[in-house]
Amino acid sequence: IVFVFQLLEDNIISFVKAELKHMQKIVDGDDPECSESQMEGEDEEQRRSREAFLNITLYFLKRMKQEELAERLQSSKICLHSGTKAPQYKRELKSKLKKKFQCVSEGVAKAGSPTLLKEIYTELYITEGGGGEVNQEHEVIQIETASRRSDTAERAITLEEIFKPRPGRPRPIRTVMTKGVAGIGKTLLTHKFTVDWAEDKAQQEVYFTFPLTFRELNVLRGRSFSLVGLVDHFFSGSKEAGICSFQDFLVLFILDGLDECRLSLDFLSTQTLTDVSESTSVEVLLINLIRGELLPSARLWITTRPAAANQIPPECVDMVTEVRGFTDPQKEEYFRRRSTDEEQVSRIMSHIRTCRSLHIMCHIPLFCWITATVLEDLLKSREKEELPRTLTQIYSHYVVLQNKVKMVKFDGGAATDQHWSPQSREMMESLGKLAFEQLQKGKLIFYDSDLTECGMDLRAAAVCSGVFTQVFREESSLYQDKVFTFIHLSLQEFLAALHVHQTFISSKVNLLDHKPLNLPYSGGQPDFNLLHQSAVDEALRSPNGHLDLFLRFLLGLSLLTNQRLLQGLLTQTGSDSQTNQRTVKYIKKKLSESLSTERSINLFHCLNEVNDHSLLEQIQRSMNSGSLSTEKLSPAQWSALVFILLSSQEHLDVFDLKRFSPSEEAFLKLLPVIKASKKVKLSSCGLSERSCAALSSVLSSQSSSVKHLDLSNNDLQDSGVKLLCEGLKSPHCKLDSLSLSGCVITKVGGASLAAALSSNSSSVRDLDLSYNHPGDSAVKLLSQKLNTLSTLDSLGVADHGGEQRIKAGVRKYFCHIHLDTNSINRNLRLSDNNRMVTRLWEEELYPDHQDRFDHYYQVLCSTGLTGRCYWEVEWNGNVSIAVSYRGIRRKGNSKDCRFGNNNLSWSLRCYSGFYYFRHKNILTRTSCLCGSSGRVGVYVDCPDGRLSFYKVSSDSLTLIHTVCTSFTDTLYPGFGIGFDSSVSLSPL
Repeated sequence: IVFVFQLLEDNIISFVKAELKHMQKIVDGDDPECSESQMEGEDEEQRRSREAFLNITLYFLKRMKQEELAERLQSSKICLHSGTKAPQYKRELKSKLKKKFQCVSEGVAKAGSPTLLKEIYTELYITEGGGGEVNQEHEVIQIETASRRSDTAERAITLEEIFKPRPGRPRPIRTVMTKGVAGIGKTLLTHKFTVDWAEDKAQQEVYFTFPLTFRELNVLRGRSFSLVGLVDHFFSGSKEAGICSFQDFLVLFILDGLDECRLSLDFLSTQTLTDVSESTSVEVLLINLIRGELLPSARLWITTRPAAANQIPPECVDMVTEVRGFTDPQKEEYFRRRSTDEEQVSRIMSHIRTCRSLHIMCHIPLFCWITATVLEDLLKSREKEELPRTLTQIYSHYVVLQNKVKMVKFDGGAATDQHWSPQSREMMESLGKLAFEQLQKGKLIFYDSDLTECGMDLRAAAVCSGVFTQVFREESSLYQDKVFTFIHLSLQEFLAALHVHQTFISSKVNLLDHKPLNLPYSGGQPDFNLLHQSAVDEALRSPNGHLDLFLRFLLGLSLLTNQRLLQGLLTQTGSDSQTNQRTVKYIKKKLSESLSTERSINLFHCLNEVNDHSLLEQIQRSMNSGSLSTEKLSPAQWSALVFILLSSQEHLDVFDLKRFSPSEEAFLKLLPVIKASKKVKLSSCGLSERSCAALSSVLSSQSSSVKHLDLSNNDLQDSGVKLLCEGLKSPHCKLDSLSLSGCVITKVGGASLAAALSSNSSSVRDLDLSYNHPGDSAVKLLSQKLNTLSTLDSLGVADHGGEQRIKAGVRKYFCHIHLDTNSINRNLRLSDNNRMVTRLWEEELYPDHQDRFDHYYQVLCSTGLTGRCYWEVEWNGNVSIAVSYRGIRRKGNSKDCRFGNNNLSWSLRCYSGFYYFRHKNILTRTSCLCGSSGRVGVYVDCPDGRLSFYKVSSDSLTLIHTVCTSFTDTLYPGFGIGFDSSVSLSPL
């Protein structure tokens, strides 16, 4: 028996070694034929043995945490089955997909000479994060918002990481949804992914990749297929290969363009389907495939514009990613890939950086292509002319350029001929009508029925797409309907504006309110101011801003410079500057109303289109000169300030409200800037519960960029903190650090914070609760969180100081100070347990000491100030209340020894008349009246560099003077005493 088992062991080891060697070849791709010849002649028992060993191998690989290798081996499981030609079909599929997607023509599918994808492809900025919730905002607004979100909690990922879960993720990723605005590069991304797979460069654990578009699936509406039949319909050969089920393969379905889906995806009432060979409607197939009922082992990658993301239930999506387009370095890389002319690329990039609207739009790769097409042509032909700076100018040049291409290519004309032929003008007018009518319906792609509704027949559309290939394109389905689309939504909006403008001139009809104009006499010129005002009103009424870009174009077309550029296509109105001035005045009036941030920003872009920068320049001059006073700003000027700050990277990196106005009113008006900023400093700004409600909304917003928030020294109280905690619990909150130091928080607020930080979505790592009274139980609870939660790294609760810390205002920082007997001048007497100082004629018998003031009647305290401190003094006569570094001179009668006469001390002189502040021997009279005696409170925020003096009357504090500086050493309280005067340290 021993011999038999020894022989059995040898046979098993030989079998295992041979099989493992065979599997390694398959996984490495060294055995693409899957050893079909080796499997020929095997009986059923041998095949079952191979499959059993494969299952054992997969089990051990998964135990070794080698899931990716296990998946690749699982996909090769078919190599153990004879009777199928799957390996051959896979090679043919890869060849077809590589041939289909390896070449691209930028802009449109038919235009230009094909270029290899790998030569033109520029990496896109992709992030993981967010949910599948709907975003109905205009996509230009979304791009504008994204341009301010360069550093958020969302994880940047590469194309190769699309299906790779984060470490610690509980389950593998089956379905990925990738969102992105039109033209951002989603489709090109799927093509690059597919080509990399077809060329064996990536995702080799996937055995079959089937890229489909919803445009293709739309035309199958009403027909029945099984899943196997649908695959063979688009990727022929699977049936001939003998594949009747995909259960044994790792299959990836790419479903591109969910936003273009015209199928009814009813996830609630659609019946369950699990059989891949059962025929049903395409809708039922898709729903069950996405739900995971049909072929649960498959992977799905769905792309969509944000507005359509909610068509898929969130529970069906394992990971959401977003294509953000180009970062600034990627823009430059794109332009360098296009051209070898370094000087030209440098000039283009420099120009784009100076034009905010162009710079923002160039986050979209397709707009980069449009911009490059225009600027390269202008630099080549008219280098001395000023380059276009607005979107209207860019698109006007682009349309003219496409007419030139058409003239040279189809009409036999010359590139220098500016004439629009009647045929070209008629085509463009038809496209404008189609653009406007479909824009009102929110449609970006058009089928035969859409064209018919607009009065355009299929033949006319086909001619337009064949001539103006880089404006309007036709995508013929392999089977039924033709699909038409403009190359980008923004071009559709430009042509729609062109149509409205031209109709207003030629037919005297305002298409925005559908009413003919009542002109005073026949042949009178219509008043464009009426059109512009109705367009502004219509755009402002839109809840999602879908007419924002259209409005910019419509106003831009009113400029004579743009009308001359489009001469022959657009009738020149000869509109005078007075019309534009009235339009500008109307826009500024609207900016004075209560508008959302997005609407205000778009109106400033509109002012840019009509070349009016007066409002922005006025605010910018005030900011540059340091004379900006927020108390005197009109609502329109506030909007201008918000727009400028949102355009400033400096302010978006660190926003400090005190640079503008430390008030709740300023906080609420500048809330859009706060939302877009990474570090927000709101300390000592008089904020309240109302501000907390607004901040909670900011932190809960998916577009919030706030990672560091300083709310210290605001009396938020427990009620405000409770509201703030609602934002902290939001899954969209990206906050890393939060300072609530000195915010009048008791055990109630402490409990709210502990609960918020216990939520799974909490991202706060550093919490400062010093100078509060959260109670021992809350401190203990928060400390436990510090020890148990992986997110919370530090907790500041030192010096919470008891019930004193829940006093309102600066009095919560009260500290006890002690006079220094070694520094007191001999003509000053101490009394009342060394808490009172009085000036005498005779000298006291104090011993000699190097720290003693020997000439000036002054005394320092021995208490060094740290953090935030507050104390009060009763004074009588003529005194100075000061803070000073210890390094102040003590000996002799030099003025440098006197408080306030040097750069080492700051002093408030209290005497009949007014209070005076002195520093560096500069005397400043305050506006606060001063009697012959009184009570003064002193507040010092050492880290923040703030020193404030208050007049104390009963329980109220009146600010006398505040100075903001940077303290470089430890401060000490000090006093200077005049004849027959005294100072007494007061208890609170």
